[in-house]
Amino acid sequence: MFSPEAVALAKECGLVMGRANLEEFAATLEALARADRNVLAVTSDSRGSGKLAPYGKALPEQIVEVGIAEQNLVGVAAGLASCGKKVFAVSPACFLTARSLEQIKNDVAYSDNPVTLVGISAGVSYGALGTTHHSLHDFAVLRAINNLVVVAPADNAETAFAVRAAAALGKPVYLRFGKAAVYSLPGDKDLALGRARLVRPGSDLAFIASGETVAHAHLAAEKLARTHGLQARVLSLHSIKPLDSAAVLAAARECRAVITVEEHLVNGGLGEACAALIAQSGARCRLHIAGIPDEPTVSGSQADIFRHYGLTMEGLHAAALKLLA
Repeated sequence: MFSPEAVALAKECGLVMGRANLEEFAATLEALARADRNVLAVTSDSRGSGKLAPYGKALPEQIVEVGIAEQNLVGVAAGLASCGKKVFAVSPACFLTARSLEQIKNDVAYSDNPVTLVGISAGVSYGALGTTHHSLHDFAVLRAINNLVVVAPADNAETAFAVRAAAALGKPVYLRFGKAAVYSLPGDKDLALGRARLVRPGSDLAFIASGETVAHAHLAAEKLARTHGLQARVLSLHSIKPLDSAAVLAAARECRAVITVEEHLVNGGLGEACAALIAQSGARCRLHIAGIPDEPTVSGSQADIFRHYGLTMEGLHAAALKLLA
């Protein structure tokens, strides 16, 4: 996932590799379920891929398996939630947010059923399985649905927070997780839904990133400081919706340029949300949206795809210098 240069720089910066956010999700959910019998997991033949096998073995009465039937998954989850259960509906993000979109819209969001939809192996986590298994549309379609919180945690701390916050919120939530192990990031420890996390201060440039791209942005900021003396702000916008408008606009007004970074199509995602906000505010800044372009997506590992589209430390470093020039 990271080049040898990026791994070496991460070590110099004191970053520690944690486990995959998906594993942190499963562990946090099991802890919640052990303390509260109303917490349920509903899966679509995704107990293994969702890292929920230990959960199912420990709490067999608090997990429901519907098989490969994602629309049923969401419908069953909504029904259980309407009866007072705290339901986490777990399925690959590419299928959950496409096959089940009607049920997400009507049964969960519009009916205000407090289901936490958990999109696993999101973005290009499935890599070589190709475009059918990439989830590059989920931010776009779910941002367009009223009454749905959308969260993409960057590291294990944000993941544990997001799972607990979703269980306590009592509202429809979408949580997005990848498969790769992630670095534990520095910065704010006091987390809140709808509030960006400041990972690194700076005023020359701002990286506004989400999910697994935040670590690459942070390393790019470190490299910019070492190679060119530039101080780049790094924001983890774990809450795609609601968006932290104040943090985005502050970055646009206080920095010379802004680069948004996401493991998503450039259409309809984090970048376009930030661009619309900045444009309507009247703020003037140079802006670049780093993501997957509107073209047939290349196949390969997640690391291969990140490198191809410039979402790595090296690619973001180069994009920042070009933008500032």
